[in-house]
Amino acid sequence: MTPTILILLSGLGLLLVGVGLLGTLLGVRATLAEFSNIDIGLIMGGYYAGYIAGTLLVPRVIRNVGHIRSFAAFAAVGASASLAFGLLVHPWVWLLLRMFSGLCVVGLYMVVESWLNEQSAGPARGRIFSIYMMSTLVALGAGQSLLLAGDTSELTLFALAAILISLGVVPVAVTRIHEPRIENEVSAKFTELIRATPFGFIGALSAGLVNGAFWGMTPVFGQRLELGDGQIAMLMSATIFGGAILQWPIGHLSDRMDRRTVLILTSFCTAAVAAITALIVIRDYPGLIVSAFLHGGLMFSLYGISVAYSYDHMEPGHALEATRGLLLIYGVGALCGPLLVGIAMDLIGQVGLPVVSATTTATLALFGLYRMSRRSALPVEEQTEDVPLVRTSPVVLEMHPDVDPTVEPASEPTREPELDLADRE
Repeated sequence: MTPTILILLSGLGLLLVGVGLLGTLLGVRATLAEFSNIDIGLIMGGYYAGYIAGTLLVPRVIRNVGHIRSFAAFAAVGASASLAFGLLVHPWVWLLLRMFSGLCVVGLYMVVESWLNEQSAGPARGRIFSIYMMSTLVALGAGQSLLLAGDTSELTLFALAAILISLGVVPVAVTRIHEPRIENEVSAKFTELIRATPFGFIGALSAGLVNGAFWGMTPVFGQRLELGDGQIAMLMSATIFGGAILQWPIGHLSDRMDRRTVLILTSFCTAAVAAITALIVIRDYPGLIVSAFLHGGLMFSLYGISVAYSYDHMEPGHALEATRGLLLIYGVGALCGPLLVGIAMDLIGQVGLPVVSATTTATLALFGLYRMSRRSALPVEEQTEDVPLVRTSPVVLEMHPDVDPTVEPASEPTREPELDLADRE
């Protein structure tokens, strides 16, 4: 691993600690401000609305003004939004700020991932990809502990998140490598994707729904249970680190047997753990942190297995386009998840979060059983290798070890503008 990659990962990691803190802080602060469950669901879903818009708009911005200027602009708006959350506590203002926050974060991801793609040619791509995925989860998990660094009802923690986002710019801004090319104009053909792998499509959608519900509504869930800030931070951290640890063995298992079977079993187990969590809440039993750890390990595995299963049924050269489509589908699910949980909490109380998770994953498992009756299993030796996946931006997919860099033009090295001018002359 080159020093440049370490610098990029450290800068993005510092930035994501602030992003992780801000996401949890918003849920806690919104509850203290007595926002309704539906309002909070809309606000948290606004992040993914901004994320979807960002995947379409950010590449054009980067191509027009360059990576460094884009990164600085996105970080400035993201840090400003973090401060504005603490200054303007109103649900509609927060919805707008959350959308800007989602757009800026996906822009920051894209800039860093473009550089990582530039630096990860050859056989090291898979290793760097896996390290990047794990470091992203660890950074987001570390941000949860900072919830104890100040009073959640004051501006202090919002300012701390803004500081971390701003400091994360420094390593990227001073990098000495030239700006890489970013090409993200390939549109996902959803009809072809659904026909090729309907189970992968529904798997990515379901994974987005339960993951979006977790990131957006778990702090609210903790507040409704009257947990302290330390307990909410522990609940979030246990879920995130469970995902970081258990993705590896579950993905390893899916490489050695019918991947649909693993996805169905993982879905059923996720539903079971979510149902147990609901029982713990209703009966006030101990074990909430343990169930959160298990739920995170199972829940975060759903998207990676769904993508790997989709790769198994894609034509050669279509992997990048297909995975961009799956990532967008994931974003649609993540947009709907917090709102569904907000509605469920209004109807049945705080158990709405685990109930939505259990219902979604149980439905996914049942759909998988139906698909097994319609399509025969792919031989294990023909399956692709599963790798951990975290939703960042479409650019990182160019670094995925199953994407052939010789097929997709986005991963070609960028020449210096002076050299292109000399050739033309």
